[in-house]
Amino acid sequence: MNLLLAPNAMKGALSAIQIAAITGKTLRRKFRDVVVTSLPVADGGNGMLDCLMNELGGTVLRKEVTGPLPSLTVTARFGITADGIGIIESAEAIGLHLITPSPESIAQSTSAGVGELINELQRQHCKELWIGLGGSATNDGGAGMARSLGVQLYDHNREPLEDGAVRLVNLSSIDTATFHMNDTTETNCPIKILSDVTNPLLGKHGATYTFARQKGASEEQLPYLEAALRNFSDVVESNINNSKKEIPGSGAAGGLGFGLLAFCNGEIVSGIDFILDTIAFDKKLQECDAVVTTEGMIDEQTLFGKGLAGIAERARKYQKPVHVFVGRIQGSRETLMTRLHLASLTEISPPGMKTAEALKNAPWLLADALFHHTF
Repeated sequence: MNLLLAPNAMKGALSAIQIAAITGKTLRRKFRDVVVTSLPVADGGNGMLDCLMNELGGTVLRKEVTGPLPSLTVTARFGITADGIGIIESAEAIGLHLITPSPESIAQSTSAGVGELINELQRQHCKELWIGLGGSATNDGGAGMARSLGVQLYDHNREPLEDGAVRLVNLSSIDTATFHMNDTTETNCPIKILSDVTNPLLGKHGATYTFARQKGASEEQLPYLEAALRNFSDVVESNINNSKKEIPGSGAAGGLGFGLLAFCNGEIVSGIDFILDTIAFDKKLQECDAVVTTEGMIDEQTLFGKGLAGIAERARKYQKPVHVFVGRIQGSRETLMTRLHLASLTEISPPGMKTAEALKNAPWLLADALFHHTF
């Protein structure tokens, strides 16, 4: 039996590379004659940097940047591939794992750190930038990122606007005279925006109403956060004379997708499809008998642009069964299996086990589930 291991990270518990090691070792114990091909994947969120750098080669660097809160400094990793492509995993700078989510944190959140990483990669003269958007703690529409690149934001009194998502409701004008992001068409440095979702910036399926709760927002906050993003997008779009807020993926990373579209001429692509193409997933898929993959949690949102959906779609094309191991299932297991055309879907954490305990014990829970599974 030839198994293709294509694990996605179990956020907060195990990286894709760690999962690949555990899975490979366990399956070799279970089957004497198994051939295991390890190919960790990502969809633009956590693990994207390692996934791409492992495949493409190059240098992983570190830089101190502003974290998801203006008062927080973090050390973020970023990469430059062997052929000069700059890679940013936004979660390295503004990830949800860097803070304890709360109504206060999302109100003050900023994407400034991503702009600081863009600045650094420009100084390194990268020929292209790939920016993954998943796993953020922010909801500022990319305002902090734009400010780091030299965009000036002003309130009604022409006073500089303080950083933070909720303050965007007071934005009155912007000034791009000091914007120092090079024109990508002139420098031949295109920006690919790797998104794991297709949500627009605003509305019931937008950044705030879809994702802000998991980033700490209270129900009472949602209209204020939405109003702030709406005002920000109105002011920005009146300046650039172009509408970006309806583009699928503009709502990713709390609207960072919108900011990269509006200010940096970025192109949004499906994170999972872009990465699977880059790592030659289809070639390895055709050579295997079945696929084994993982996810931290599976729910309805998984169906819309997430890594698991992309893997399952390609496996279906080549009629390869997909066996999925997840930390938690939210929703109907049977419905999710049917819609994703899965051969199996296994929840590795026992019913009733607390999340903290499940995260701590994820390695042996995964190994146990794999060893006792019927492929």
